[in-house]
Amino acid sequence: MQQYKILWADDEIDLLMPHIIFLESKGYQVISVNSGNDALDEVAKQYFDIIFLDENMPGISGIETLREIKLSHPNIPVVMITKNEEEDIMEDAIGSQIADYLIKPLNPNQILLSVKRLLDKNRIVTEKTNLSYQQDFTNVSYEISDAVDYEDWITVYRKLVRWELLIDETNEKDMSEILRTQKAEANQKFANFVRSDYQDWINSSEGPLLSHHVFKEKVFPALAQISVFLIVIDNLRWDQWEIIEPEIAQLFEIEKKETYFSILPTTTNYARNALFAGLMPADIEKQYPDLWTKESEEGSKNKFESDLLAAQLGRHKIEVKYNYHKIIKTQEAKQIEQKLDELLKAPLNVLVYNFVDMLSHARTDMQMIRELAPDESAYRALTKTWFAHSSLYEVLKKLSSKKVKVMITTDHGTIRVKRAEKIMADRNTNNNLRFKIGKNLSFNPKAVFHMHKPEVFKLPKLNLTSSYIFALEESFFAYENNFNHYANLYEDTFQHGGISMEEMMIPLITLRQKS
Repeated sequence: MQQYKILWADDEIDLLMPHIIFLESKGYQVISVNSGNDALDEVAKQYFDIIFLDENMPGISGIETLREIKLSHPNIPVVMITKNEEEDIMEDAIGSQIADYLIKPLNPNQILLSVKRLLDKNRIVTEKTNLSYQQDFTNVSYEISDAVDYEDWITVYRKLVRWELLIDETNEKDMSEILRTQKAEANQKFANFVRSDYQDWINSSEGPLLSHHVFKEKVFPALAQISVFLIVIDNLRWDQWEIIEPEIAQLFEIEKKETYFSILPTTTNYARNALFAGLMPADIEKQYPDLWTKESEEGSKNKFESDLLAAQLGRHKIEVKYNYHKIIKTQEAKQIEQKLDELLKAPLNVLVYNFVDMLSHARTDMQMIRELAPDESAYRALTKTWFAHSSLYEVLKKLSSKKVKVMITTDHGTIRVKRAEKIMADRNTNNNLRFKIGKNLSFNPKAVFHMHKPEVFKLPKLNLTSSYIFALEESFFAYENNFNHYANLYEDTFQHGGISMEEMMIPLITLRQKS
């Protein structure tokens, strides 16, 4: 164990010698002084890993000593020790950024626990997390092998995400690689499951909640009881939800955490239009041809979301005023904040935030973003940083005091791709790296999900002979012509459109005002 150095300042330090001897027997080096001034002198001469300060010392007090230490050494954890349990003393110390607070008479184990929590936390957490994952590894493997329905796969995916977040906190690279391998195995079996069951989901009432059922099954029933704010964060994966959940849990009670499945293709043009229309893409094209943008057409593929929502409300005979806003620029986000009280007059508000989607695309296109988010952990961290400083967070703060139901969801997720699959296609084929639609597609049939009859899956056809193919697991499509260039260009980027747990199993969160 690393030998840590402790400074202990107390005007009755002689009475604390049993505690000091106890700490030294545990391998810690303890320097003791009798006053705040002596403590400041020692801090100026040498580095300490942790400092114990008596709150009530002659000369400068413990609180005053603490403030001086924080000016010169803001990152050294300081533990305040006192006989005084008065609330204002505690608040003064906490406001001065203490790391812990102990009340005399002291217990040796109480002191040791504080030291370990502050100095050995990372080591202890890493060791315990690694051991726990090693013990659970076999159980997770069995769950992956035994998964037979969508509920099993939701359980598997959530468990893998939980381990990802726990191992993130340890910075244990070896364990992260083992988990990544296990997740890749899960995605392989999940892709086979989707290929086997997806057609039944689309053409029967059995199966998971899908994109085009979310409003009907979740939003409209809530709307019958209370005003609803639906917030759609484009491209938000389950792990990204988990990383921002603690911030949101401070504002709201989390009423439900549900997982729904994005339809294929897992892209805005298909999944998000299906969400707002309450229809599968082929039905949107048939019933509202003016509101459907074909894959071959230029321009935005989701510019009619508000109109599709209006049509869905009309089909269900729900006559309510609603507001729809898509937020891309900072100024648009600020405007939502400013007119929130006006928006609250409508029973239904839908806000679409595009930042996470923009982040994933920027990481593909910009070297700087790739360097900022070189792996999954950093990608999650960027999401958390954005949210903590976002206008969306400010909107949620204001909504937390209002009598409204807030629902947070997304249209699809994204996956970090690792492996290029060769395909051949004509010039009219779409550009997406995770799915292709065309009439002359050449590919490895074992490496894709091929929908040779799109109409069976309620997807539009560009022409009579067009079909769809979807990338599986961590693969992406690269044309045979100049294959190596594109394989290297897009490897290790975040993409969506295909079949993976990350793209298809996405959060649907219901929040309510705290009691």
